[in-house]
Amino acid sequence: MHRPVFIGVAGGTGSGKTTVTQAILSRLPGESVALIEQDSYYRDLSQLPFSERVKTNFDHPDAFETELLVEHLDRLSRGETIQKPLYDFVTHTRRRETVAVEPRDIIVVEGILVLEDKRLRDRLDIKLFVDTDADVRILRRMVRDINERGRTMESVINQYLSVVRPMHLEFVEPSKRYADIIIPEGGENKVAIDIIAAKISAILREREGAQ
Repeated sequence: MHRPVFIGVAGGTGSGKTTVTQAILSRLPGESVALIEQDSYYRDLSQLPFSERVKTNFDHPDAFETELLVEHLDRLSRGETIQKPLYDFVTHTRRRETVAVEPRDIIVVEGILVLEDKRLRDRLDIKLFVDTDADVRILRRMVRDINERGRTMESVINQYLSVVRPMHLEFVEPSKRYADIIIPEGGENKVAIDIIAAKISAILREREGAQ
């Protein structure tokens, strides 16, 4: 088996990274794909009382166990199966169960800080940044955190103003310069998505021809 094609999809919270990923993959007929969410690699905070967990800056690079994510990408690159962690966003702890992820032709690594860390960048064949206006992103985050993560509107707004926005400006936005392709308007940018899908297909064809 050839080394997988690793694709990094970064962008601010609520930028539409998942939508872009799904749109790209839908244009790749029959290819096997694995998705690795950076959010799955949040550090386990079970050793802290809940009152301390909620004070954690989850938008800072230190919130992620990046060393484990890098190890898992390397294992997938060698054709090994990994056990991807599962994170509970309500309790801010890592679950006991994991998800087995087998090597695939294409492995998508998705998360706000995927391009911020050089260790991750060095393992990516294609680096994408989804660029969406801040007002759209905060509205999407608000809907997600209230409906899926049990947050209140007030807590989402306070977190955005005190943590999310400053971290975006300090870490996420600067990482855009490492992207091979910047995708404005997220999943609505069909031209960019078509170009990216064509590039991935070309890489896969080259590898098949080299067998």
